[in-house]
Amino acid sequence: MAMIQWFPGHMHLTQKAIAERIKNIDVVIELLDARLPGSSANPMLATLTQGKPALKVLNKQDLADPERTALWLAHYNALPGTRAISLDASMAAPAKALIKACFELAPNRGGMVKPMRVLICGIPNVGKSTLINTLTGKRAAKTGDEAGVTKVEQRISLADDFYLYDTPGVLWPRIIVAKSGYNLAASGAVGRNAFDEQEVALELLDYLKTHYPQLLEARFKIDGAAAMSDEQLLEAIGRKRGALQGGQKVNLQKAAEIAIYDFRSSVLGRITLETPKEFAQWLAAGQTLDAQRQMKKDAIELDRKIRFKQIPRPDRRGSR
Repeated sequence: MAMIQWFPGHMHLTQKAIAERIKNIDVVIELLDARLPGSSANPMLATLTQGKPALKVLNKQDLADPERTALWLAHYNALPGTRAISLDASMAAPAKALIKACFELAPNRGGMVKPMRVLICGIPNVGKSTLINTLTGKRAAKTGDEAGVTKVEQRISLADDFYLYDTPGVLWPRIIVAKSGYNLAASGAVGRNAFDEQEVALELLDYLKTHYPQLLEARFKIDGAAAMSDEQLLEAIGRKRGALQGGQKVNLQKAAEIAIYDFRSSVLGRITLETPKEFAQWLAAGQTLDAQRQMKKDAIELDRKIRFKQIPRPDRRGSR
């Protein structure tokens, strides 16, 4: 399984902006994709935000599996200094829910003397700009169904004593959970030039045929999806949807694009690609693999320094 990585230059600037802004912030809102809450949570934020109270907002809840959303809300609400709520673009008064949750996390703020100062962060294409426009009732933030639309920080007043600081969407320099890379790519959080659509579609179908086979069968009029290999399933989707080339051969690239699009647009149904338990297992495996890689790199670097006489060769005889 290849690792998907994507960290454009402007994201380094966003990191610096968050680190600078956080000094005067009372609550950090992290907007998560309700379809992949663990994969869309930025591990850099814990360091950058210095233990500030956190509000986890599971956005696009209308696209996610409601039973799994409940599991994720319970998971985040059990963490210290953390609240979690779920939202979607159709909610009539999301600003009230956000403001209420923030005041619960920082009850000593409020009023013109001590206005609530909130930083909102999220990965690219998680719906942050759309949410901000819903909150303010006007087009305060640019929107687009593509990673990396917002490029500069903005301050938005949700109430006389409530300031919201918006930051550009930011991923982290290295994605150590391989499955997260695929889930992020499937959701549209990663730029198209950073991944292979067929590979992402095969990973997506591998998960869906195990956890949501009935949705695949209903959408693509396929029988026995759970028993198919990922490749057979992708080919069957291409054939059913007319993604054919010369000699009635399936255009696998086109079939992959169809599978990914149908997931992103939610025409497949309400799907969540991970549970808290699954993500914890993936993270533990990723951290172990990452530690092993680092040990190998350290050993290679040590050997290089010894060979070039930058450091003395260690005495392996030991003392007697």
